[in-house]
Amino acid sequence: MSRGGGGKGLSLKDKLDGNELDLSLCDLNEVPVRELAALPKATILDLSCNNLISLPSDFCSLMHLVKLDLSKNRLQQLPLDFGRLVNLQHLDLLNNRLVTLPVSFAQLKNLKWLDLKDNPLDPVLAKVAGDCLDEKQCKQAAVKVLQHMKAIQSEQDRQRQRKLQAEREMEKKREAEQRAKEAQERELRKREKAEEKERRRREYDAQKAAKQEMEKKTKKETVQTRKPASSSRPPQPPRHKPSWSRSVLRVLLFVLFCILCALAACKLTELQRQPLCVSVNTLYEDVVAALQNHKTLQNMLQHNSQQ
Repeated sequence: MSRGGGGKGLSLKDKLDGNELDLSLCDLNEVPVRELAALPKATILDLSCNNLISLPSDFCSLMHLVKLDLSKNRLQQLPLDFGRLVNLQHLDLLNNRLVTLPVSFAQLKNLKWLDLKDNPLDPVLAKVAGDCLDEKQCKQAAVKVLQHMKAIQSEQDRQRQRKLQAEREMEKKREAEQRAKEAQERELRKREKAEEKERRRREYDAQKAAKQEMEKKTKKETVQTRKPASSSRPPQPPRHKPSWSRSVLRVLLFVLFCILCALAACKLTELQRQPLCVSVNTLYEDVVAALQNHKTLQNMLQHNSQQ
């Protein structure tokens, strides 16, 4: 057992009297939990008038304790799981430095006696605990403090539930936002895919149209290549003059035909002696003579006759 400077002291068995273990006034600055756990018969433990500042967390494993005296120490707080001492009925915390009690204190359902005097308690807790000047007041303090701590525990449980609910709702909201975001991304990808497909379709149509145009051009060039050499020449404007010449030539031929008919009538018939025929025959002879003297005109007439 550690004392003062942490040296070894007497064995706990030497201090055990029945079910009561008195470790008061031993100048302890820590609790010998391991040795106490080896004495389950010690249901009454007196640790008053020592130098204890805190209790180790494994102190709460001493669930066999029924009566515990921690008065006149320097305890600033109790372990968070102090409520594990479910068999505790009598608790003396007089003259320490406690401000609050752990919420698990509400689990001490068998607690029937409690003294919290001379502690710098929170005003609300101090009012609930009241004075412990006699047996009745100490019993009332146990009942009221337990009720108060149960109310705090219930409120904390509700807050925890509200927090959990808020976290669940937040998680659902995040999941909904994530689903919406994913749906939006899918829609965007779908739209981009449709736009890409439409773009490729337009490119395909353009390539097809260009190919068809190229085929038409190639076909046209092939047809032009198969035409006679004269057709391969550059297109020329309509030749209106040759058409006009042919018309004039026709008229001249007709007139010539008429003249020939008249000459034939004047030379081969009895009309040759008529004054008109005499004039016609004379004119014919003059024209023949002139034509013989003008070979150029004769060649032109011969060329037009061939055409």
